[in-house]
This record gives sequence, C-alpha cells and structure tokens, in this order.
Amino acid sequence: MAFDADQLSALAAVVHEGSFDAAAQRLHVTPSAVSQRIKALEQQVGRVLVLRTRPCRPTEDGEVLVRLAGQVELLGRDALGQLVPAPGGPRSARTAGATRRLPVAVNDDSMSTWFPAAVADLPPDVLLDLRREDQDLSADLLRDGTVMAAVTADPRAVQGCRVRRLGAMRYLAVAAPEQRDRWFADGLGAEAFAAAPLLAFNREDGLQERFVASVVGRRTVTPLVHFVPSQSAFVGLIEAGLGWGMVPEAAATERIAAGALVEVRPGRNLDVPLYWQHWALRTPTLDDLTERVVRAASAALRPVPRHGPPGGA
Repeated sequence: MAFDADQLSALAAVVHEGSFDAAAQRLHVTPSAVSQRIKALEQQVGRVLVLRTRPCRPTEDGEVLVRLAGQVELLGRDALGQLVPAPGGPRSARTAGATRRLPVAVNDDSMSTWFPAAVADLPPDVLLDLRREDQDLSADLLRDGTVMAAVTADPRAVQGCRVRRLGAMRYLAVAAPEQRDRWFADGLGAEAFAAAPLLAFNREDGLQERFVASVVGRRTVTPLVHFVPSQSAFVGLIEAGLGWGMVPEAAATERIAAGALVEVRPGRNLDVPLYWQHWALRTPTLDDLTERVVRAASAALRPVPRHGPPGGA
C-alpha cells in the first residue's frame, strides 16, 4: 500500500498542532484541504486515524502513521542534505531546504545535567526540538509519533523503536542541615517521614516515596508535598528549607561539600536506569544523535547492571 506524502503530513500536523486549523496554518493550506487529506487517508486504510477532540488525538492506528510521517520526512531531509551542494564547495546540507529538525523528549534532570553535552556541537543544519517530559512518561511521546527519540526509564521498546542502555542517574535524598536535624531528630521512621514536608517534581514523581520505602521497609503516606517542576528551583527551595527531596548526584555533590545541603541518610541513594529509545530507522542524522547521546551518558551516568539486552521492535 502506497501512502500519499501530503496526506501523511496533514495527519502529523493535526496531531502535533492539536487542531485542523492550526495544522492548516503550519502547512499553508486551508482547513478544508487538511480535512480532505485526512479523510482520504482514513478511507484508504479503512479506519479512523484522528479523534476529533480538543486537542485532536491520534487513534492507535493513527499513531503508527504519524510515526511513519515523521520517518518519511527525516529520510527525505537526510537524502536532501546529501544531495544539495554547498556554494563553491563539496556536498553540504547547510541550506534551508535541507535543515533537519529533531524532536526529542528528555526528562528535566537529564536536561539540566548531562544531556546538553550530547547536543552542544550539533551540525548547523540540525535544529533541536526538545520536549521536557518525565522519564517514566516520555515513551508516550514516542508512541504517538510526537518525538523520534527519548530518554526513558522503560527498557521495553515502544513498537517501531529500538532501545539503548544509557546508564543510571543516581539520586541523593537531601535537605538543609538545620531542617534535617529538626525533622529527623528522632530517627528516620515512618512517622518522621510522614511529618516532614518534601518536594516532588510533579504528581508523577515517585522518587521520594521509593526512597522512604527503601529506608522504612514499606510504602508510607507522605502528605506534605510541594510540587516544583524546575530542577534549579527544586534544589534552591530545598536549600531554603522548604522540604527535603531527591536530587541528582551531579547537582547535589557540590552543595553537600559546601555545607548547603546534607544527605537525609548518608550512603542510601536511588539509582534510576535510563534508556535511549529511538525510531527503528537508520539515517545519518538519527545515528549521529544516538552516538552523541550514548557517549555523553557513558561519561556522566553510572553503569547499569546487565540482565539481558532490552528488546527492540
């Protein structure tokens, strides 16, 4: 079955932009033209591809074709980059027509620590489109075709993707010294943790609860939670005494050495394995990005024990 490139582009635009009107603006066509292209594509495959909600969302079948649309675009731009000659020189992709955009999902802690080293010296014709997403949820963006690669905490490959083991990000439970002495003066029991305010990145952030369970031996309720979805503000507010929380080792070590922070329980930490998931597609752009990410991660993250290779699809 051959797919029409304009129809695939219309589908991807509706999903990424969230509406037919916004997709039309992106594609420089009328909303009616976008609707007709998607209807034609749905008729061709015999199933609904887009849920006409606000925002529009792809169906499970739509996710497959949105991903295909992105792969076709990446292949086309990579090919164009190899064909377009630079003025007065050998082949080069440094033209507007060959610009390649890389939509990638990265969790905030990685983006604030080791990930910038992976992309700091990308070729000038490659444009990043970084999406900040929790490492436990970024696979969803791969699944619906929003991004072509993601840093995830899930070793299970999303359909149509491959997985590379990156390493483990170590987190330390830290607090301001005076607050640690105040909240945990009588020890690190369940009651102390229940009474001590903590910081979490968002409502999906379960690191603090995992740490408490590792210390007291069971899940406990920690109702006093401040949500702070910014790594720099997160650390700053812990230093200010608002609560305790889990901070990447790379961000905590210097502050601990300076006496601004102390570990809630020295020697007890959490290692969160991270993986690089990307489309199961071989293109120069994606291969180069993967090599850069793996190299940067190997220099910054801790090794992950191997329990057999993660699967690919």
